[in-house]
Amino acid sequence: MRLRGLFPLVLCGLASTFALACAADTSDEATTESAYTEGSDEARAILALVNTPTVDAAELVGEARVSQAAADNIVAHRDGPDALPGTDDDDLFDDLRELDAVREVGPATLKRLYEYAKRKGLAGGTGGAEVEVVFSPQPASASHLVKVAAEIDRAQSSIDIAMYSYSDANITARLTAAAQRGVAIRFLYESGGKDSRAANPQTTTSMRLENAGADVRYVNKVMHHKLMIVDGPRDDLSKARTARIVTGSANWSNSAATRYDENTMFIGSSEALALQFQREFDLLWTHSRDFVGKPFEHVLSTANIADRGIPESPNAGVFFTSSNFSVNGTTFTTTGSNTVANALVTAIANATRSIHVASGHLRSRPVAEALIAKKQAAPDVDVRVYLDNQEFISKSTHTTQVSKLNDCLAAATTEARRRDCTDKGFLFGYQVGEAGIEVRYKTYAYRWDHSYAPQMHHKYLVVDGTTLFSGSYNLSDNAEHGTFENMLMFRGPESAALVAAFEANFESMWGTGREEDKLSALLDRVENADVIPLVFDSMALTWSEVSDLKQRIRTNCSAVDSAEYRRHAASHQTCPR
Repeated sequence: MRLRGLFPLVLCGLASTFALACAADTSDEATTESAYTEGSDEARAILALVNTPTVDAAELVGEARVSQAAADNIVAHRDGPDALPGTDDDDLFDDLRELDAVREVGPATLKRLYEYAKRKGLAGGTGGAEVEVVFSPQPASASHLVKVAAEIDRAQSSIDIAMYSYSDANITARLTAAAQRGVAIRFLYESGGKDSRAANPQTTTSMRLENAGADVRYVNKVMHHKLMIVDGPRDDLSKARTARIVTGSANWSNSAATRYDENTMFIGSSEALALQFQREFDLLWTHSRDFVGKPFEHVLSTANIADRGIPESPNAGVFFTSSNFSVNGTTFTTTGSNTVANALVTAIANATRSIHVASGHLRSRPVAEALIAKKQAAPDVDVRVYLDNQEFISKSTHTTQVSKLNDCLAAATTEARRRDCTDKGFLFGYQVGEAGIEVRYKTYAYRWDHSYAPQMHHKYLVVDGTTLFSGSYNLSDNAEHGTFENMLMFRGPESAALVAAFEANFESMWGTGREEDKLSALLDRVENADVIPLVFDSMALTWSEVSDLKQRIRTNCSAVDSAEYRRHAASHQTCPR
């Protein structure tokens, strides 16, 4: 059964305060009667410490200075009956009540745990973030577009949007209503430049947005964010505490809502993330170019968000590819840095149990090489990669792309030209699979075509079942150096429900069509039916399964690789025998 839907994930826990004095506490004289608020930064830091699999009793005694009995009992509870950390029977602490119920744990122990958590750099957490995630596809009435419209309706003062693809009429209507009640709307739109150059800009989507009351601008690189900031800290830093953020893999289109595999996160109550996303938008907006439409004043933010003003949040953060660009006026130029890829490579290298990748593309050399290196160094780590249909290539095609890359690199005389060679879109699915990593492809057609493709459009990684990376960032070198992207990171006990939702989504997609044995049914039709389907129900297939399916289709449909079928794939979704 496919797992779909809205997961309301409140990452900040309870709002009440209670005195933690239920269990005996012999770690010292225990004269302190302090209490921690469930869901506070202090509580999250304590839980992050005791739930860390590598923190053993010796560390709790030697570094946190708790009693041996308390340390032994904490670790025994966390590791479960098999007494091994990081296994299926682990019983992590969900809240402070559960921890306080452990024998020999009381106020003094909790205080010592918190002081050590601070020294260990675990204090900060998400700052009380609340996150909801909507996984596509959904019925239109339950999609992320409905929630986006609702967020727009909540806006009181400002809306900032940075968007790659946009086509939802209801959102346009909500933006119009927001502008009419005085909400200031700024819209960085990928199509703004193209629409400015159109024969009649007045008929474009950019113009419809400006007629709705949004000031539309664009940047000189690809705007690939799917981002909205509602009532953000444009001019008042205090608004970061109540700002709402929307971001993820899904564009604002019917396909993203009802056909594709996507995710969209709705984030509130995170001062740190609100400040970081506002600063990203402000950078791009300041150096943007105006769509040739209505005469809007180029209104800039005045808050001047600096690093020192952003609260530390080690368990929740965001990486932006804008860090890989220099800017002069309205021109962004790549520097060749790898901000997002470096973060992902580090996470992959540090994995101890599992790495689950769900991505429409796998075209990032650093990420692919890191996955291969991890599998070679630690064969027992569960590394699985789920890709879209369009990432499948044959062995001969892989050989050709390797040859072309080598020829390009041999002719390159500068670092910039070498980077151009590696940024051209090398498909790593085959190579990663050959390295022993499990790879499956969401397979739904003999030949990929956007007109009928129900794409696997996620861009996320889950590491060790505890750390999530997800955003707009395609796993490609072009995304790193040619587009503006974001990649969020969540980890720690306060994000456990969010990470678990993504893990469940991954497992659901990983088994697409397999329980129903859709492949056998399709192969029977290919071999015996009068009409051979070239577009079919989605299945999660291995490279060998896709290769065999394609060969059988070619055997039974001699025209499938003809120029006519290649040029007009949308018109040839079946083949008469």
